Amino acid sequence: MEKLTAWATIIAVPTAVTGRFGWDVPYTGCAPHAGFVLSVIVALGLGVDVSFTRRGWL
Repeated sequence: MEKLTAWATIIAVPTAVTGRFGWDVPYTGCAPHAGFVLSVIVALGLGVDVSFTRRGWL
C-alpha cells in the first residue's frame, strides 16, 4: 500500500502543477515561462521520489 501511495503522489505532482498553470503553457517550450514550469515539475517529482525512497516506501 505504501508503494501505491508513493507512486500516486509522484504522478499527482505534474498533474497539480499543470492544473495550476492551466492554459498558460500550451506546449512545452512554446511559452516564455514553459521552461520554468517544466523545471518545477521535475524538481517536485524528484523531491517526492527522494523523500519516499528515504522512508523506504519505494
